[in-house]
Amino acid sequence: MNYKETMEYLESIQSYGIVPGLESIRELCRRLKSPQDSLRFVHIAGTNGKGSTLAYVSTILKSAGYRVGRYISPAIFEYRERIQVNGRPITKTALCRGVELVRQYCDEMAAEGFHHPTPFEVETALAFWYFREQKCDIVVLEAGMGGLTDATNLITTTMVAVLASISMDHMKFLGNTLEEIAAQKAGIIKTGCRVVSMKQSPPAMEVIRKAAEKKGCSLQIADRERAAHIRYGVEKQRFDYQGMKGLEIRLAGKFQIDNAVLAIETVNALQELGFQITEKALRKGLADTVWQGRFSVLSKNPYFIVDGAHNEDAARKLANSIEFYFTNKRIIYIMGILKDKEYEKIIGLTHQYADQIITVTPPDNPRAMHAYELAQEIVKVHPQVTAADSLEEAVEMSCLLAGKDDVIIAFGSLSYLGRLIKIVENRL
Repeated sequence: MNYKETMEYLESIQSYGIVPGLESIRELCRRLKSPQDSLRFVHIAGTNGKGSTLAYVSTILKSAGYRVGRYISPAIFEYRERIQVNGRPITKTALCRGVELVRQYCDEMAAEGFHHPTPFEVETALAFWYFREQKCDIVVLEAGMGGLTDATNLITTTMVAVLASISMDHMKFLGNTLEEIAAQKAGIIKTGCRVVSMKQSPPAMEVIRKAAEKKGCSLQIADRERAAHIRYGVEKQRFDYQGMKGLEIRLAGKFQIDNAVLAIETVNALQELGFQITEKALRKGLADTVWQGRFSVLSKNPYFIVDGAHNEDAARKLANSIEFYFTNKRIIYIMGILKDKEYEKIIGLTHQYADQIITVTPPDNPRAMHAYELAQEIVKVHPQVTAADSLEEAVEMSCLLAGKDDVIIAFGSLSYLGRLIKIVENRL
């Protein structure tokens, strides 16, 4: 298979949708000679903050000299970003070779009466295969949806199970209460591993405590209240933690302090397990971490910021950051949302900060909410809303509307932000 054929195949299997459960991924990986069993993992689940925490932890481990695999979803710019080793995406050659192998086993499984693996199961098996091929020292693995029945939960060699911020999302699959959703996320906890959790709401925290206790795991709570002398900023932020003065991160947003603290506690757990990570490596890793699409600053004068606020909790965090950084600023939104998300709550939490709102349809996504439909929902609470026919038009409109002291914020589904970022960068 060449690269074009590989990408066409990956597109063709989208019809297999989402099927929670481990039967198919287990059989597929068995045929690949169980690559996951020869790897060690930091496994991260949660509703928001998984990606940023993964970026911090993997960059710190790389700074400490380890060969680090990282598996993320969704990609921002191109498919190959989902599977990386030391920050480099899987090569096109390896992707073609791996997909050809996985495709062969998927076809065999279907012929033998197994359910054809879903797109996420194919990607996860491919990632395990590649990380074994690359002889990774450790893999930082982001769970897809949930945890307990997520394809990534096939692994048994978890060193540290990490729980990022947990809130209501994917209720169709995960449950209708915070306790039910937390139980799904806590499903990544394996017997005897270390557990590190962000300080959660009491109902979610209790579920995690019980899950850790049941599996005989130590539990460490990452509480941002223990961070001191926080200096917030849009381009860099500094804080003290555990006797370390002036730790610096480049990711903006008040909530990034929480994610950085979670990453530090994860590193502490790894150190206790024998990983050699110096304070110098930790500092460098934090400072070097880049994670596009999370309150990312693309330009100044005016500020152009993109953020993947795609559910209620993320929208609330975005609103908090807007209040904190841009009080009394004139703000223009570009909004694109998937129709299976809680768009009414996202609109309700964010509309009051915007002077003008431009809606877009996230392209090439069957779950996308049309720009005109989204505009009709927004106009119920905000009169100044316009539906754009394309991302290019939305960027053009926002830049015409914004003065140099104003702020443009594009947010919603991560699925369109990569293309939007490239459009903005081509204008600079």
